[in-house]
Amino acid sequence: MSGKGKVLVAMSGGIDSTVTALMLHHEGYEVVGITMKTWDYATSTNSSKETGCCNVDSFNDARQAAVHHGFPHFILDIREEFGDFVIENFVDEYLAGRTPNPCVMCNTHIKWRALLKRANALGCDFIATGHYANIVAADNGRYTISKGPDEMKDQSYVLWGLDQELLSRTIMPLGKYRKTEIRQMALDFGYPELAKKSESYEICFVPDNDYRGFLKRRVEGLEERVAGGWFVDKTGKKLGQHKGYPFYTIGQRKGLDIALGKPAYVTAIDPDTNTVVLGDEADLEQSTMLVTKINWMKYDGITNGMEAITKIRYKDKGALSNLYTADNGVKVQFYEKVKSIAPGQSAVMYEGDEVIGGGVIQWGSLS
Repeated sequence: MSGKGKVLVAMSGGIDSTVTALMLHHEGYEVVGITMKTWDYATSTNSSKETGCCNVDSFNDARQAAVHHGFPHFILDIREEFGDFVIENFVDEYLAGRTPNPCVMCNTHIKWRALLKRANALGCDFIATGHYANIVAADNGRYTISKGPDEMKDQSYVLWGLDQELLSRTIMPLGKYRKTEIRQMALDFGYPELAKKSESYEICFVPDNDYRGFLKRRVEGLEERVAGGWFVDKTGKKLGQHKGYPFYTIGQRKGLDIALGKPAYVTAIDPDTNTVVLGDEADLEQSTMLVTKINWMKYDGITNGMEAITKIRYKDKGALSNLYTADNGVKVQFYEKVKSIAPGQSAVMYEGDEVIGGGVIQWGSLS
């Protein structure tokens, strides 16, 4: 047994998770690699080309790295759990007129729990991932996520759902580094091809990046069921027919296939009436939102009026806000209006670089 402990490393076959495993191995941890099979590629796209992390080549890359460096590697099949929760949630959210964030749901409810279960079975002290974020032990005894130095790669936003037990058992060694440094490490470890490997930003079960096509294939008769709905303006005036409310998202401007003589944006979606509201860019600006399904990290709650920087999407820089307790969540009041608050997306509240907590956006409004 290593003096540093035994760690189960999630290995996708990509550069980040491979370097994570090799770093910990060379630091003296007893490493066990594990690759999770989350979905059946053939059911997800019409394309014959496999892309992303969940394919046979990626599995082989992960296994070869483990074998080369002399530590064990396993493949864990979690397709049933993943499909039951992540994919069904993804479909249900779009059918409810919301915009889901499947990576957050997967991290929160599936991947980490699957890792911890297997880590316990294998006698591992820790689990480790290749995320660009840091885990901080606060003075109050709680654990929180903190941003890393590489702003373009920071992944703290998608990790808001991890509870205290999961955080206390997790190592994220890449959080101190920039992507350029990780690419150099891959070269230093003798993996020049890995250092040049392109990254995948698609949803893993929608590798062709066509979520509309995925919904059509997943829900029999969906296209016919939702066809013929109306685009309306904010007064309810009909502007023209659309292809079905699940195929639009808040803030969308391109691909509306309607000519109004000026740019139009999706500002609201009503699944009950199959209507999509169009408006000007200014109509996307809102100052208040309700966030539910809260997971607190740095503190076990908030005081009314607490100040925070709140992010409403992954690449959002965040906006200054005050937080107020609500009956079923947290009301966020922004100092200045923010654009395109989308129900179903995640809201993450920060104090400096550290995550206070996060949740799921239910609605946004002007007041």
